[in-house]
Amino acid sequence: MKFKLALAVFVAAASTAAIAGQAEDQQVKFRQSAYSFAAWNCSKIKSQVVEHPETYNKEQVVAAANSVAAVANSGLGALYGPGTDQATGWKKSRLKPEFFDKPEDAKKAAVAFNKEANELAKVAATGDVGAIKTQFGKVGETCKSCHDSFRIRD
Repeated sequence: MKFKLALAVFVAAASTAAIAGQAEDQQVKFRQSAYSFAAWNCSKIKSQVVEHPETYNKEQVVAAANSVAAVANSGLGALYGPGTDQATGWKKSRLKPEFFDKPEDAKKAAVAFNKEANELAKVAATGDVGAIKTQFGKVGETCKSCHDSFRIRD
């Protein structure tokens, strides 16, 4: 058991180090891809729970919520290396330089996203459309808060 735990810790540390050591442009590509995937899944939830609840499909909403939680728990922080505010991934990064000046605020935003995304996955599993809608709103608030603080507006 201790060997498996030690192996898991080693693999996680090596993976994080490998990502952090990648060029800034590659970090931004991965970051942009992860957020695009999360947004796509959020749009599925929004469509079925907020805009057209008559189309609600529990399995699809659960899968989408689990995908959003997976992104939130994937270690995205490793993709915010120094210089990634000036890098170009699939498109130019919209990360404000202030992100690096306020690490505690950035951490707080990330923790809030993780917490609310994990809760969304739990609530989605219940099938309670009203509760899913409420929790989905909380996830959206964490996204907006981070964007307001750390994302350059288009």
